[in-house]
Amino acid sequence: MGKSRTKRFKRPQFSPTGDCQAELAAAANGTELEEDDGPAAELLEKLQHPSAEVRECACAGLARLVQQRPVLPDLARRDAVRRLGPLLLDPSLAVRETAAGALRNLSACGGFEVCDDMVTKDIMTPLVPLLRECSAGLDSNEVPPREEKEQDRSSVENIANEAVNVLWNICECSDRAVSVFNKEGCLESVVKYLSRFPTNVDLAISAAYCLQTVTEDNPELLKSFGASALHVLESAMRAPVSSMAYILLKTLVAGTVWNLKDIIPSKSQAEIISAILKILSEVLEMDAGAVVIQMKEAETQRLRTAAETEERLENANGVGLTEDDEMEETPPKRRVRRKTLISDLLPPTNEELREATALLTAQQTALEIIVNMCCSEDPSDDEWEEELSSSDESEAFMESSLGEGGGQLLSPLCLSHETHAALTNFHIPRKVFEKTAFPSSAAVDVCSRSPTWKPLVRKMNTVQWRALVCLQSLVSLLEVEHLGGAPALQALAQHLSTLLFSQPDLAKHADFLEAISSALRALLQTMAAKNIAQCMTPDQLMTLCRAGIQSGSVGVRVNMVSILGITGSVLAKEDGALETLKTIGCFLLEVATKDPSLVVVGEALDALFDVFADGSEAERASVQIRLLSALKEFQPVFKMKIRKEGKGKYSPDQLCVLDNVKMNLRRFVAYQETVEKRLTA
Repeated sequence: MGKSRTKRFKRPQFSPTGDCQAELAAAANGTELEEDDGPAAELLEKLQHPSAEVRECACAGLARLVQQRPVLPDLARRDAVRRLGPLLLDPSLAVRETAAGALRNLSACGGFEVCDDMVTKDIMTPLVPLLRECSAGLDSNEVPPREEKEQDRSSVENIANEAVNVLWNICECSDRAVSVFNKEGCLESVVKYLSRFPTNVDLAISAAYCLQTVTEDNPELLKSFGASALHVLESAMRAPVSSMAYILLKTLVAGTVWNLKDIIPSKSQAEIISAILKILSEVLEMDAGAVVIQMKEAETQRLRTAAETEERLENANGVGLTEDDEMEETPPKRRVRRKTLISDLLPPTNEELREATALLTAQQTALEIIVNMCCSEDPSDDEWEEELSSSDESEAFMESSLGEGGGQLLSPLCLSHETHAALTNFHIPRKVFEKTAFPSSAAVDVCSRSPTWKPLVRKMNTVQWRALVCLQSLVSLLEVEHLGGAPALQALAQHLSTLLFSQPDLAKHADFLEAISSALRALLQTMAAKNIAQCMTPDQLMTLCRAGIQSGSVGVRVNMVSILGITGSVLAKEDGALETLKTIGCFLLEVATKDPSLVVVGEALDALFDVFADGSEAERASVQIRLLSALKEFQPVFKMKIRKEGKGKYSPDQLCVLDNVKMNLRRFVAYQETVEKRLTA
């Protein structure tokens, strides 16, 4: 009902210490959270301590504490951001790093409100000069330095990594932060960090995340991209792949380059788009499930070998160890324990887990970029309004726009020739189709048995969900032959129905169910428009829709009634479908008159208009289910609901579409009166 674009994907915020939600759950079930917020006050007080080591440990403690959501309001009351901010420029590099780590955790775990508050509390004032200092530090001493200077440079890169993550998180959440980014010329520093990809891929990845965020819908920043910055992006895209981290890096940079398409000369557009989609194609080609299993086996072997080596060393050293030797070993052990506390704030050092995570993140990002490529070339709202206003009024009730989140199905999107060609040349549709399958059961089983690997199950599911959203866009955009032809679409419809029916608890996952039903809706709409036979039986569809209409998600319910409308409009043109049309009509009437959401009600009415707009079978069915009398009775109720509920609960765009449905309802009632008179005469 009404035109609504597929939502563009935003990059997810990254927690430097892993899954924030997992940490929060652990805190809720454990005893980490102290009563009366004692640790917060004590740690904040220690930030002013004259000892750098005490300040460092206080920052480390706060980095842990901010992951416990209940303490965030108290930290805000105690002005934690203003007290941590100056430490970004502390004389001690170690303090700078842990202060940036604490702010990184706060921005990652606190969400939009916390990030916006960080900008209000002027976090950009110390953050911008810190970014510049780190950038300048990377420029100095290009000749190989002594060991001490090498350690300093490593510290500078670590600080830069933490700082650019803070910048990324707050720019993701705050337009004011992006404005400061533009004004203060932060681009130069972030591009410098990206240029370190040959020696520090982690820093480069953080910079790439930040660049992908700030270049989206930011024409002011695009003017700042000179030849040197573009050269760095090109070099990163061409970087040899020596690990999964480089695959992720290249994917992120490809997303950034896509955001810069408006400043790329038209003669180079085809080459650039081809380079972007080549990277995305290579990422999606990889079997993530197999890589996960391979990496887990490699970790198991590494840990086994390390344990055997440690045991041999202990046995060898234990023979001649005296009591004095044991006493001499004690101080270094205490020092290592303190350092471990601080290093725990950094990303996990499990290389195999990092590799698997990087690939899954790269695939998720690749799918998001493809969706954004499709959405960015959507016709403007003005063009859509012109299409509506130019429609023949006599046919308006049969041409009403479809439901929330799916109007693009009736609005042919326009891909540029270059993008269209590259999508098909690199077999993107086939690779996206493959990613819509459920994750490898073997990979899920391997990850589920390990607490540290279990979060990857969610990441694998997220890749599948993104693929379903991507599928919806591709099916709406590409010609049937570029999607593999009619047999491929029929197989895909069967595949999507299998996904729905094979998971009995799917209703619990509203986002996932909406993604599948949206993809199925787009596919059935395309098949109906091209007169391709649908492989799902009416009984299967009714079973699906009866289950889906119970969902608490408005989007899922909208998709279900739309799917019935599409199927019913096809059946109305066939013989022998009378009973099925009556069943569909009764179902849609019940939804239209009983659903609490006017958006769903409007979609159900639209579906009724489609199903009973034409055809002798449809006319007979409408009379037998007394459709006219039911709609006449509901008409004043619908008007009253729009008047009473509309302005408080629905957006102006939704209200505009509901008014259109109301007008079409009046016309459809008049049309049904003509039908009933003719059939009962």
